[in-house]
Amino acid sequence: MPPAHTGAPVTSGASTASFPQPEAHSPGRPGYRRMSLALFAAGLATFALLYSTQALLPAVSAGFGVTAGQASWTVSAATGALALFVLPLSALSERFGRTRMMTWSMVIAVGVGLLVPFAPNLEWLVALRAVQGAAIAGIPASAMAYLAEEVKPKALVGAIGLFVAGNSIGGMSGRIVTGWAAQLWGWRAGLLAVGLMALACAAAFLVLLPRARFFRPASLNPRAVGRTVAVHLRDPLLLRLYGIGALFMTVFGAVYTVIGYRLVDEPFSLPQGVVGSVFLVYLVGTASSAAAGQLVARTGRRGALYLAVTTTALGLLLSLADSLASILAGLVLITSGFFAGHAVASAAVSRTAKSGRAQASALYQSAYYLGSSAGGTLGALAYHASGWAATVGIALLAVVGVASITLYGSHAARVERARGRRLAAPAAAAR
Repeated sequence: MPPAHTGAPVTSGASTASFPQPEAHSPGRPGYRRMSLALFAAGLATFALLYSTQALLPAVSAGFGVTAGQASWTVSAATGALALFVLPLSALSERFGRTRMMTWSMVIAVGVGLLVPFAPNLEWLVALRAVQGAAIAGIPASAMAYLAEEVKPKALVGAIGLFVAGNSIGGMSGRIVTGWAAQLWGWRAGLLAVGLMALACAAAFLVLLPRARFFRPASLNPRAVGRTVAVHLRDPLLLRLYGIGALFMTVFGAVYTVIGYRLVDEPFSLPQGVVGSVFLVYLVGTASSAAAGQLVARTGRRGALYLAVTTTALGLLLSLADSLASILAGLVLITSGFFAGHAVASAAVSRTAKSGRAQASALYQSAYYLGSSAGGTLGALAYHASGWAATVGIALLAVVGVASITLYGSHAARVERARGRRLAAPAAAAR
């Protein structure tokens, strides 16, 4: 499989002034459509692979004779490895190119995905999932940086929203495919089916992705990367966005790691295929993430986050009822609020960082997936100890955290505006 273009500029003896300068992608243009479809396919494969065992956790528990907390490591190992490797791989993408990093990450992740179904025990399954998560780490941060470089600023939120929409479709379709395949042929067949689906997505990605035109390779200097990371970690707005991403994903990880156990237990006792089909609610996430740009335009970034927080909290409370209809309605609200909040926060990171965008996005992804690992493990332990209400309690604490960070951001913005007016007043009087 040939490597993709790195996007490094092609040099020649002719003056660049002799040639028309490339234009950034924007909606309605063919390059934008190809780029959107390619990254949609990448997002689909990423989430399908990353969470391929999540809907199968009850079957994995039964197959290996382990608890919910032990089985949840097949998810947490993948998301935790992604969180650890996303920053170093994003640094490599600064040197070797966004498209090349995404290409090789996709190839390795899909290759491991075809081996995962044959893991002989839980230890091997967890280890392979960790390797898969590390490979997937090269995709999200590089994709965000690629979009920030190749898309016009006004179209950035919408473009990232489409990538996130691919994540939601991947999460949904992967769980449905694994659920029904597991019901018919066992959980190993479910994992193999999602691996083959990701293989098809990887092929579409390689064929469709346009060559990067604005990427400029940087030297691979660990000290420079460290300085860039330090600058991002000193930025109050970026820190708040990282916290929001981590806490939103804590909610999502807790809910979707445990929901399968709740639905196969009494009083519902649903079969594995039906449990997998419950993840059709991800379609709501597709719509909410794709519409995030319009939501920000109408309400502002913080207004969109407040709406996402409220929607998620209402969904969590609704899911407490022992009614399948209430649980499904709760999942719709949780999914809608989560994907809207994630699209808004991740786009804000790309726009806030003026340099080292790959590192800025990588730090967001690292925080985001650490939140997923923490939420999945804590949610499973809470469910094993005290049931669904305990899992919801952990998720609500994370929602309160998002609301608190957003409120603090609103207060800080008001203080900054007041300070600007005070500084501007003497200058205006002098004129």
